[in-house]
Amino acid sequence: MSIPFGVAIPFVELLGFTLERFEGGESELHFTPRPEHDNSFAVVHGGACMTLLDVVMATAARSVCPEMGVVTIEMKTSFMRPAVGPLVGKGRLMHRTATMAFTEATLYDAQGRACTHATGTFKYMGRLPVSPTATNALQPPLFTD
Repeated sequence: MSIPFGVAIPFVELLGFTLERFEGGESELHFTPRPEHDNSFAVVHGGACMTLLDVVMATAARSVCPEMGVVTIEMKTSFMRPAVGPLVGKGRLMHRTATMAFTEATLYDAQGRACTHATGTFKYMGRLPVSPTATNALQPPLFTD
């Protein structure tokens, strides 16, 4: 049984990612790609892989401080082999400061082979109150008219 993400992420819901581990600086997500997630070579599109890696690293960062949100600052991705079939993403928080998280993640295919690897830097952000119809800006505008 999967774990709730703790926040609504419509794009993640659309892709069908499930959170299976979320603790102690580690995370694991599962993804069963559909044909519309493939590229012209009939393997999982790199953008879908990068999105999964991004979410895996973000959840690893959040797992030590679930009340905080994170935003991606930078991400480097290496594609090692074509990603086919059900994928498992495993992420790890390598280091954190009061405001930043340094992470890594790897995607594995059904045979346990590493397909894609990434490192990423995330900024911790306080959660802002939201309603079904409105969100608050992360920062006030720098200039007013």
